Amino acid sequence: MAENTHDQAAGLRKMAQAARPVKVIAIASGKGGVGKTNVTVNLGVALAALGKEVVLLDADLGLANIDVMLGLHPQFNLLHVLDGSKTLNEIIVEGPSGLKIIPATSGVKKMAELSSAEHAGMIQAFSEMDQHIDVLLIDSAAGIADSVISFSKAAQEVIVVVCDEPASITDAYALIKLLSREHQVERFHIVTNMCRSVQEGRELFDKISLVCDRFLDVTLDFMGIVPFDEDLRRSVKKQRSVVEAFPRSKAATAFNHLAKKIEYWPVQKQPRGHMEFFVERLIQASMEMV
Repeated sequence: MAENTHDQAAGLRKMAQAARPVKVIAIASGKGGVGKTNVTVNLGVALAALGKEVVLLDADLGLANIDVMLGLHPQFNLLHVLDGSKTLNEIIVEGPSGLKIIPATSGVKKMAELSSAEHAGMIQAFSEMDQHIDVLLIDSAAGIADSVISFSKAAQEVIVVVCDEPASITDAYALIKLLSREHQVERFHIVTNMCRSVQEGRELFDKISLVCDRFLDVTLDFMGIVPFDEDLRRSVKKQRSVVEAFPRSKAATAFNHLAKKIEYWPVQKQPRGHMEFFVERLIQASMEMV
């Protein structure tokens, strides 16, 4: 038994040393209807087209819709992982440009009200993944639900999507305030969506930045804009990403630009005190127990 334990510890250490750092990015919004999921999907496709191994986790657990947006029909989802009938590897489906998607489910109350033990079960499932990953994108639910906080804390970077509506600005500030004051998340990237011009997007960012600078101790990065584009609407109706369906459109150009920014973000190699990446946390915990 002692020999087996030693072998297990050695294997975990080897895995920890060999594991490539993963960029874990949560994409959130203060309110629904600002295009957060569309931004997530198109960033994922754009990053995959750059040659990155991208996994997109649909973390709007009770109202998932990434599969619908891409015209996919997954047979299994996270509910099957939680009930033990499937592994995470078995539910992953492939989308455009090789983007891999972990689907959730929609209209199932249980998924929106997971217990602590069930959240732990989901985290445990990540330790069983054998997928090579460069980037994990987490499409969180809108608002400030517990799941949004958990996934934002788990990420190395948090992108907040806003549009030029008073409620969007107010709720985005509320989300940033909660994450910074109660959960020590200090850095946020802002994407302004459905903008008529770069200037309009910059002015929207300045509105949020002005309030945050006055009342919060956070760093905001103006990541860029996604312009208002009829091709984006058409792509949604086609159940395709605009990056794939209309690659020369203004929106597709904007998403490719944002993806290249993410490509050059440094990868965090050391834990910051949040969950960082589920697998790394599980490896460290297992090593400490041995």
